[in-house]
Amino acid sequence: MATGRTHRPATRSRGIPEATVARLPLYLRALTALSERSVPTVSSEELAAAAGVNSAKLRKDFSYLGSYGTRGVGYDVEYLVYQISRELGLTQDWPVVIVGVGNLGAALANYGGFASRGFRVAALIDADPAMAGKPVAGIPVQHTDELEKIVQDEGVSIGVIATPAGAAQQVCERLVAAGVTSILNFAPTVLSVPDGVDVRKVDLSIELQILAFHEQRKAGELAAAGTVVPAAASHQGPAVARRAADQEPVTDQGPDGDVPAVMPT
Repeated sequence: MATGRTHRPATRSRGIPEATVARLPLYLRALTALSERSVPTVSSEELAAAAGVNSAKLRKDFSYLGSYGTRGVGYDVEYLVYQISRELGLTQDWPVVIVGVGNLGAALANYGGFASRGFRVAALIDADPAMAGKPVAGIPVQHTDELEKIVQDEGVSIGVIATPAGAAQQVCERLVAAGVTSILNFAPTVLSVPDGVDVRKVDLSIELQILAFHEQRKAGELAAAGTVVPAAASHQGPAVARRAADQEPVTDQGPDGDVPAVMPT
């Protein structure tokens, strides 16, 4: 079976904007659900609604793939599944190593969605000697001393870091030195990597903070409109309470009326 170390997606993928690449998995998820229901074709409007985007953006995204659909018919679901899977590199096996087998690492190891999308958990690695040999999701945990050998033997190019923040950078450097060129980082810290290494960061606390921002804004808007603020708003701190009491409008918006970016992309 081919591995991620020896096969790469088509080079024309480099001409696809990053924003489009970020939406391709959303389209693929919606298309897979349609395929499982044996739906043969789908319109751009229906697929856009299922993916949570507007139809004009979807058609623009698909134009980068060379897929324009058929007027009056729509898009062939099975062909689009294949086309997007090929573009994302999911028509081959990608061995993945997870470093850090605490609660989060164990949950990731047990997640069944990896295998169904072309990602095989090749190894679980942890620094705790007491964890060595213990099976998690049917895979024996190996000690970090074996990291470099595992990466080489398994042909790993994607690493998942689920360690505490203090250990993440060192783990990252070892993964990169061993040949890993893509990292999914769950540790609550920013990693420094050399050119040619891609990092995607997942920080659940940041996502919750963004939701808290929106909740605070909605509470302020209700107060400004003279509406009774829900009890939950009373837990949002004295600043919000004062604003609600004074009936002050919330103006935390960007120059175009959009919510300002609260997290760098």
